[in-house]
Amino acid sequence: MATGEAVRGFCDRLLGRCLRHFPCLSDRARRSMLGLKAALVLLHLGFVGVLFLLDTDLIRKTRTEPWYTAAYLAVVLAALVQYFITACSSPGYVIDAMRAGNQAVNASRNSIQPASRNETLYSSLNNSQLSRNSSRMTSSWSKLVMELYPPGSSSRSWTCLYCNVSQPPRSKHCHDCDKCVLQFDHHCVWLGTCIGKGNHCRFWWYIFAETVACIWSGVLYISLLRSNFLNAWWKVLVVVSLLIGLSFCFIFLLLLLLFHTFLVLTNQTTYELVRRRRIPYLRGIPERVRPFSRGVRRNLHDFCCSFDSIYSLEAVPCLEELEDRSQRYTCTDVLTCRCC
Repeated sequence: MATGEAVRGFCDRLLGRCLRHFPCLSDRARRSMLGLKAALVLLHLGFVGVLFLLDTDLIRKTRTEPWYTAAYLAVVLAALVQYFITACSSPGYVIDAMRAGNQAVNASRNSIQPASRNETLYSSLNNSQLSRNSSRMTSSWSKLVMELYPPGSSSRSWTCLYCNVSQPPRSKHCHDCDKCVLQFDHHCVWLGTCIGKGNHCRFWWYIFAETVACIWSGVLYISLLRSNFLNAWWKVLVVVSLLIGLSFCFIFLLLLLLFHTFLVLTNQTTYELVRRRRIPYLRGIPERVRPFSRGVRRNLHDFCCSFDSIYSLEAVPCLEELEDRSQRYTCTDVLTCRCC
């Protein structure tokens, strides 16, 4: 009994020290995210480590052809680095776009004047001026958002009930992040963040890197299984189990990569594709028309090579433009690359 209390007291003291040195661990959500990231790293290390422990031919090839092993490890490392880059990047929040779109108002809020000889600067706005500027900023943002929607749209359809901010087209409130996200695609539990306008490109490259690493690992595991280096039944069992796990990961990653490639080429999001009938400004548009698509070539360029700010907003196309897009492409349109 006394031993159990001593162990429990030691664990409590150890946990208290960890929380003092690492305050982020006191948050349960962040603690689970750190555990998820650690599990992902250990998963990659486990798959790679088993190869180097059991595959004698791979070790020999590492000495004779080090470039092959270096390339494989570089792909695995690239997948891990891209995971952390995507997980730590901002998807682009509406509140940040609201601040960026009202820089003039923010400048007036932070207007300063010299107060002493040593040129120390102090703010000259009082609380009433701050609240006045804040309401002015909200109204100017609402006017900007209103211009992005078709004429006659109700403000109720694009006002967030949780944040009480005006949502631009293609935005949605994420209940996990408790924020409105620009060009919302989905909330990725594996990454612990939303996928939106700011990190959709990074997410695609992460899926691509993981798919390549999964394929290469599968090839190495198959070659190991066909070799004569597995002289024990438990080694065969471990390799077969890991190969089955890699097969499921490969199928999932490949389908996810193809799906998001389709979304990129048509300039759509997962939310728009799945919940199209529930989005007010997309209800009256025919199913075959992608309202925000500008052609495959332009969509691909904007997704990969665009240097626009992540807070740049897209307007809902007018009816004339949508009617023009609803017409089927002819052979002449294909030859002249109008479809692109």
